[in-house]
Amino acid sequence: MALSKSSKPAKKNSSAKKKAAKKDSASSPKKSTGSSKKSVAKKSREKQSTAKKSGAKKSPAKKSASKKLPSKKSAAKPTKKATQESATPVQAETSLEIHIPRRDSVRIYSWNVNGIRANIKKGFFDWVKAEAPDIFCLQETRATIEQLESEKKCRPILDLKPYESHWHIAEKKGYSGVATFSALPVRKSYSGFPDDDPSRNFNEEGRVIITELDEFVLWNVYFPNGGRGPERVKYKLEFYDHCLNIWEETRKQGRPLIICGDYNTAHKEIDLARPKENQTTSGFLPEEREFLDRLVDMGYVDVFRKFNQEAGQYTYWDQITRARDRNVGWRIDYFFVTEETMPLVQNAFNRMDVMGSDHCPVGLELKRR
Repeated sequence: MALSKSSKPAKKNSSAKKKAAKKDSASSPKKSTGSSKKSVAKKSREKQSTAKKSGAKKSPAKKSASKKLPSKKSAAKPTKKATQESATPVQAETSLEIHIPRRDSVRIYSWNVNGIRANIKKGFFDWVKAEAPDIFCLQETRATIEQLESEKKCRPILDLKPYESHWHIAEKKGYSGVATFSALPVRKSYSGFPDDDPSRNFNEEGRVIITELDEFVLWNVYFPNGGRGPERVKYKLEFYDHCLNIWEETRKQGRPLIICGDYNTAHKEIDLARPKENQTTSGFLPEEREFLDRLVDMGYVDVFRKFNQEAGQYTYWDQITRARDRNVGWRIDYFFVTEETMPLVQNAFNRMDVMGSDHCPVGLELKRR
């Protein structure tokens, strides 16, 4: 069955408006009082420990952080046995260690998880244990640190060893969000654009994590979806251009550059199952595809297509129409690298067999030096 024009390139473009509202095609995000931030779970736990010792009352500003503290039903002092029983499981729940085997390559994954809390309940940690990537980048996390701390099953992601995590959280709750986990040393990291566009304030949507490592600079990006009409398509194209200007500055500095994430655009007809039916659908519009053409012309490489030219290789499937069962999909998740970075590349692949989201993970392997 052909996709209708309302079946857009990401879950965000589904004709089921109520369900699509939860995705990136929801109504235009409003700026909240929250701010984009990089989270370190350890700091939050230290604050809670300090609050317990001082006996300080909860202040309104720290309300969300204090929710994970155990409530007291009475003023009676807990017995030693009760204290030990409650402390032991909390410690076990807040950390998880992944064993990364010795390999001749550096393995990097990118995955739009369609809500990290939901994905965790579908076996996310099992996937991380099985794949044991050196670095993994997540898009559309759609969770605050406080929400992750408050849910028993989610807490380990805030202390996932041996990874160092970096988060960019949208100012609107339940929207967008990216996170990068690296077991390799990170020199610098940026949650959002170091120099945001003041006319657009791209950073409020929580879409970018930049990490500088010894051998390369890695961008983890959840690019905007243009499914809400011409204004949003314009926003998407301006976001693309803003990124490109910064990427070009990095190239001038002679740094190898890797850009992964959900680009929200299928580049060629081979990259979606129903190209003719989606000529006027955001995600396959000429102006959106033209940006990827320009990217390639400027010396950026779609790494997957260097290793795989087969049709039917997709990374996103509409859930409402059960498109994955029929492999009626879109390839909108990419690793792009600069030509100068290609000597580092060993392989690239899509993991269409991995469930848990309406996207699948995409992978890149670099030669280990």
